[in-house]
Amino acid sequence: MSTPAVLYAFGLTLFAGLATGVGSALAFFARQTNTKFLSVVLGFSAGVMLYVSFVEIFAEARHSLVASLGEAQGTWACVAAFFGGIAFIALIDRLVPEYENPHEMHSIEEIDAGAATLPHNEAHDFAKLRRTGIFAAVAIAIHNFPEGLATFTAALADPQLGLAIAVAIAIHNIPEGIAVSIPLYYATGNRKKAFLYSFLSGLSEPVGALVGYLLLLPFFTPSTFGLLMAGVAGIMVFISLDQLLPAAEEYGEHHHSIFGLVCGMAVMAVSLLLFL
Repeated sequence: MSTPAVLYAFGLTLFAGLATGVGSALAFFARQTNTKFLSVVLGFSAGVMLYVSFVEIFAEARHSLVASLGEAQGTWACVAAFFGGIAFIALIDRLVPEYENPHEMHSIEEIDAGAATLPHNEAHDFAKLRRTGIFAAVAIAIHNFPEGLATFTAALADPQLGLAIAVAIAIHNIPEGIAVSIPLYYATGNRKKAFLYSFLSGLSEPVGALVGYLLLLPFFTPSTFGLLMAGVAGIMVFISLDQLLPAAEEYGEHHHSIFGLVCGMAVMAVSLLLFL
């Protein structure tokens, strides 16, 4: 692996992770939530990730594993790694308490209304809000770690593929920035501190890429690459089905999210065909 390729992959991962800061900024400066737009773009992100996982990443992982292990053993290894990736990200999701889950979606208006009715003379309520924001930041950091590894690995395998995945994950990270920053802002009254926590939670994505790269570099063979890519496909399928599509449905109507999903698949399909 050349240094420019590694730096490019790391840069894409950093871009995707720091999109949490975009969500934080939107929460502070937008007067209202464009729920229809959010529903479509989250569905679009899910479509990109689902299509590329099943059509490109899984196929590439199987090809690499079959070439190094043989038809039967390579296919079995690919399928096992795919479901292993799903189990890995599902376990991480399970470890985050439901009441602190950052994927619980809220509109800016709803949060503003909640803040207006908050009894400001009770320190307990502020402490609870602050705790929610901090736990959301920690939860997002945990979730972003494998996402960073997924983006980084895909970008190393194919720069164009890595770019598409980075954009999809960046869209996915924007609502998470809102989940971190809003409770902290209303607990502390400090925009800078709330933005900082949101920003820092996104940094776990490039950290995940860096740790994965350093740990796997000595063992990077065609078999390792194939197993990692199959696992990445599983991670992205789970994220799409467990997080992106439910969030898209919650923000808007069913047809908005499905329209976004189909558009995301179509754009990803055309972009892959253009680079044949």
